[in-house]
Amino acid sequence: MNQLFITKADGSQEPFDENKLAESLINAGGSKESIAKIVAHVKREIGHEAVEQPPVSLVTTADIYHHAFGLLRKESLPAATRYSLRRALADLGPDGFPFERFVSNIFRAWGYETLTDQIIHGNCVEHEADVVAWNAEKLIMVEAKFHNEFGLKSDLKVALYVKARFDDIRKAGEAYTYGVTAPDTTKRALSEGWLVTNTKFTDQAIRYGECVGLKMIGWNYPAEGNLHDLITRSHLHPFTCLSSLSNVDKKNLLKEGVILCKEINPRILQKIGLDDTKIEAVHKEINEVCSL
Repeated sequence: MNQLFITKADGSQEPFDENKLAESLINAGGSKESIAKIVAHVKREIGHEAVEQPPVSLVTTADIYHHAFGLLRKESLPAATRYSLRRALADLGPDGFPFERFVSNIFRAWGYETLTDQIIHGNCVEHEADVVAWNAEKLIMVEAKFHNEFGLKSDLKVALYVKARFDDIRKAGEAYTYGVTAPDTTKRALSEGWLVTNTKFTDQAIRYGECVGLKMIGWNYPAEGNLHDLITRSHLHPFTCLSSLSNVDKKNLLKEGVILCKEINPRILQKIGLDDTKIEAVHKEINEVCSL
């Protein structure tokens, strides 16, 4: 049988790669038996719809995800929840403010103090920094690019303008008063500028960032220390990954300012109208998935 092609989120075609599917299931913590069963099922299901020649394929990467997620959920709810992390980040939308708070929590987990939505005086003009993080050694500013569609990537133009903004801030010298939470205020110069996205970067953006030394974090970039790694290593799971919550529950929790699983408590679940049985189910899933 010839190679089957599928349609990616950005509309392009690629060969169906069962190894890539298996790897994502392994990263979610699926067992060898369940992974083999899921891969075989997905191949069987898409075989009559995927095409042997691009450019037209009725099967999308989203179709494959939904097939795999449904099967994995029957085998292991914690593994299925971890498998859905990328989509859970997109569900923090539609605007980018929750994602900015999510990025802020990453730096807090590293011991930084943080603020969001700060106006910074550059050498030429003022700039808005989505996240400002500082400790005794560094002052870091972050551009957080949020996309609620997987086909959208942060491209070269984004990397160029982010680098230009940080360069303008650096030229201003000690231009940021960061000590808002301290007894006194201290002016400091920018140490590092970061670009963080919940999806991916184009190849050109990556080449440019590596050439000019722009720190970039995406869903699967860099190979070590990418967004997926940061979530799992620091237990910063977005609460939108929880299968025990309905879409209405998630919208209500977002209105309450919740971003992470670890921010959920019985009081806030009661506030959005959940009964004791549902609250117990939510906390059981949090303990299994987020290792809290």
